[in-house]
Amino acid sequence: MANYETVTVARHDQVALVTLNRPDSLNAFNAALRHDLLQAVREVNADDTVRVVVLAGAGRAFCAGADLSEVAGDDFDVEKQLNSEYKPVLMAITDAPKPWISAVNGAAAGVGSSFAMVCDLTVMAENAYMYQAFAAISLVPDGGATWHLVRTLGRKRAYELIVSGEKLPAVRCRELGLCNRVVPAESLLEDTLQWGQELAGKAPLALRHAKAALNFAIEHNVDDSISEEARLQAICIASADAREGVTAFVEKRAPVWQGK
Repeated sequence: MANYETVTVARHDQVALVTLNRPDSLNAFNAALRHDLLQAVREVNADDTVRVVVLAGAGRAFCAGADLSEVAGDDFDVEKQLNSEYKPVLMAITDAPKPWISAVNGAAAGVGSSFAMVCDLTVMAENAYMYQAFAAISLVPDGGATWHLVRTLGRKRAYELIVSGEKLPAVRCRELGLCNRVVPAESLLEDTLQWGQELAGKAPLALRHAKAALNFAIEHNVDDSISEEARLQAICIASADAREGVTAFVEKRAPVWQGK
């Protein structure tokens, strides 16, 4: 795997660990981090030997948001930056053919919360929190945060969270559906990687197409969703892995998945 200035990529069997690595800046996004993370996401997504990816932050925080030192200057174009630098990374995770798990330590603030929420699953340390920091500096959420919040919390709760600037602790995030699990801070990575290993042992096509079905369903009616499920089921049932699953069940052994 490639070497990056602001991101590290490590392999743990079939699980890749992608870590934001600007700990002195609480992993705030600057141009280098946006560039490196896009390349890292594309790298692990394209690697068929990687079946699950964990996204983490080095040091005391998952991500403090955007590096505000970049905002200075008359030539700063926030719309261009969000569309051309942040959006491709976020959509590469959304459209990834494998599950992504965010492992959130400390703060997931501003656009950092968007990266936590865009992952398919989220594990938070007991001392972690999500924070919509935008209103405090007269801004609005970005990076898809409004999309995730309104679909998870509903319009009224999402709006309250945005305008109040409430810091949501991990346990409250779990109660509201913003994360799946809360674990001790000292075992966050270990617990998240272990979950990743468990998922990596599942049928890759089932993981891939279940994610695609949910992404479709959240934007379509039940009629269209049933048809999309049927289309994806046809792909799955014709696969070598489906035949292997049936054979393994009959032979009372663990299946050997190939992802095809």
